[in-house]
Amino acid sequence: MTRDLATALIDLGTGRVEYRLDRRGSACVLLSHGGHMRAGLALGEDLFAELGYTVLVPSRPGYGHTPLRIGRSPAQFADAAAELCNRIGIEQLAAVVGVSAGGPTAVTMAARHPRLVQRLLLLGAVGFGPYPDRHTRLGSYVVFNAVTEPVTWAGLRLLLRLAPSAGLRLLLRGTSIIPVRGLLAGLSDKQRQALLRLFAGMRSGRGFLNDLRGAADVTAQVTQPALLIASRQDGGVPFAHAEALAASVPHATLVESGASSHFIWFGEDYPVIAERIRQFLTSDTTSALG
Repeated sequence: MTRDLATALIDLGTGRVEYRLDRRGSACVLLSHGGHMRAGLALGEDLFAELGYTVLVPSRPGYGHTPLRIGRSPAQFADAAAELCNRIGIEQLAAVVGVSAGGPTAVTMAARHPRLVQRLLLLGAVGFGPYPDRHTRLGSYVVFNAVTEPVTWAGLRLLLRLAPSAGLRLLLRGTSIIPVRGLLAGLSDKQRQALLRLFAGMRSGRGFLNDLRGAADVTAQVTQPALLIASRQDGGVPFAHAEALAASVPHATLVESGASSHFIWFGEDYPVIAERIRQFLTSDTTSALG
């Protein structure tokens, strides 16, 4: 079974928040994780580590050890995350990073806390349009409700252990618009093992269904430069979300990934994508705004 990375708990008065703080340099990025994730699981953080950034990852409401009462809406949790930064001595964030279902929280945090957040980086992010489709939504309420969620993930972990290839086929099917057989064929052994470890550690808690509630669109209030990365092959979050975000966030640039699935980090062109992210993070924000 996958072991979580070390996390801490803090009581903010409005509720308890679980978080992971990997201290490196003086510059810090806050990562708003995607669905089925939490602070104890890492995905796509290698670049930030290589660049020497301190990484702060709070478990969003309903995930890990952060209860829903801390803030069911992105606005409420954005304020809680800002308070977390204040309490642990982080005065400025080089960027807030929204991954997948963590997109609305990241956008909302940038909009509500412009003095804290310098940049907005969105990776395969959910926007403010309808999400997901009706069939997926109904299925999610069946397999990820409070009663079935632990049983669902226990069954999936068993499948991944006994028949890893079958487990990967099942879990990857919804991440790409291309046939899963072709998707698997394009993965290296190292990438397959990384996905097996990631999936084996996932849980939905009460957070995933909370993510399906939707959120108030605050994109027009974002004043920082924004970089959006998304793939047209993404079967988890349609490319239309990235296009809508790019059209409504005032200072946004959309870069298309050639990845074959929702996992842009496994695309053949990720070195190019990583370089674009590096340039964005190290650029002067004044010049980036034109």
